[in-house]
Order: sequence, then structure tokens, then C-alpha cells
Amino acid sequence: MSPEESRAVALEAARALLIEAGPQSVTLKAVASRIGRTHANLLHHFGSASGLQKELARHLAQTVCDSIGDAVRATRAGIGSPREVVDLTFDAFGQEGGGALASWMLASGNEDALNPIIETIHTLVDDLNPEEVAHDSQRSMHETTFSLVLLALGDALLGEQLAESLAVERTTARDRAESMMIAAFEKNGIEV
Repeated sequence: MSPEESRAVALEAARALLIEAGPQSVTLKAVASRIGRTHANLLHHFGSASGLQKELARHLAQTVCDSIGDAVRATRAGIGSPREVVDLTFDAFGQEGGGALASWMLASGNEDALNPIIETIHTLVDDLNPEEVAHDSQRSMHETTFSLVLLALGDALLGEQLAESLAVERTTARDRAESMMIAAFEKNGIEV
């Protein structure tokens, strides 16, 4: 395998470990074992466990943001829906493990590993809202994205337990996020 293919296989294995067993399971040794490589081989590609986790965050962010970008463009073209954007975002932090990975990185003092996630989200928002778009529209998109990501992250970390405790529907945060997205699209002249 080429170095790029080897890294890609390792990142997919790390992603699978994240989803199956949580962020603490994403170690060089576990990933190496899963793909039939040595610890030293992965050390060569990523430099450290922290490097692997940072690259995993970058990989997850890019993969998810590509899907979300496609969903936003489809919604703007009238063939998608704001709910698809919301569901992709919530699923990225929930069932895809992004929320657990982010909280684990923060708890372990590896905050800079979140930079790829933040940068990828910022790039997506700017790509979807080019500079020639009115400042108010850009501001609205930034605020909506900020709220959507925080809702999705919070839902991934506490949503199930909090919904049960407060006796609210489990989809409440997604429903609110969808309403927020619809209002933001309408405010910016996008029919949904």
C-alpha cells in the first residue's frame, strides 16, 4: 500500500474503534492490531497517539462536512430539507462518535486536536456563504451553525439522559434545530 492508502486504512480502523468502543479505544496499538500493522508503522504515519486522534478528528470533520455541505446545497436547490442537514450534524456528533471524541480530547488536555474540526466547519460555512453574500446573511449562517453544532454536541453527550429525566421527546433538540434552520434559510431568502 502507498503511504496515503495506509493512512486511510488506519483512519477508517480508528473510526470503527471510536464508534464501537469509544474514544479511549483509539490507540496506536489497537489500530495497528486491527489493520495488521505494527505500532512502529503507525507511529511513523501519525507521530503519536495524539497525532492519530488529531488526524481522526480531521478525517471525521472533513467526511461529515462534505455530507452536510451536499445536504445544504440540495436544500438550497429545493431537493433536500433542513431536517437532513440537522440529522447529519446530530448523527456526526452522536452515532459517528464526534461528540465523544471531542469531549475526550478536551478532558485529556488535547484541545488542539479539536482545531481540525473547528477549521473544517468554518471552511464549510464560508464555502456555502461566499464573501459577496451580504454581511447579515453571513452572520446569520455563522450563528445558525454555531447553535446547530452546540445543540448536536450537547445532544450527543447528554441528550438521552436529559430527555428521559425531563420527560421530553428524544427528538426535541433536533426539532428545535430544524425550526432554527428553516428560519435561517427563510431569513436569507432560501425557499424550503
